[in-house]
Amino acid sequence: QVQLVESGGGLVQAGGSLRLSCAASGLIFRIKNMGWFRRAPGKDREFVAAINWSTGSTYHGGSVKGRFTISRDNAKNTGYLQMNSLKPEDTAVYYCSAGPSLGNYDFWGQGTQVTVSS
Repeated sequence: QVQLVESGGGLVQAGGSLRLSCAASGLIFRIKNMGWFRRAPGKDREFVAAINWSTGSTYHGGSVKGRFTISRDNAKNTGYLQMNSLKPEDTAVYYCSAGPSLGNYDFWGQGTQVTVSS
């Protein structure tokens, strides 16, 4: 199993920045890709970004492209989501996920709340 623990959420004003972290433990070798998703109240879960754990190749969803950046530190077994130019519509619970391939996530964190005030 892989355990994922998110941190770094909070309340920020529009235009501000936050950096989310996702610390992984357990069977790290099972992580081939790490992804970030979010769910806003009353909305479906939305893909935010993903990263190939070995190559570092990244993918970002259209609504966050140019504002959010996913990265990882293999030595620390930690993934990050740098969020800049935050908007009220970015308000959601953000979840870290990991799995064997892009789009296939077996493991999920508990989520961290991000609230952007206008």
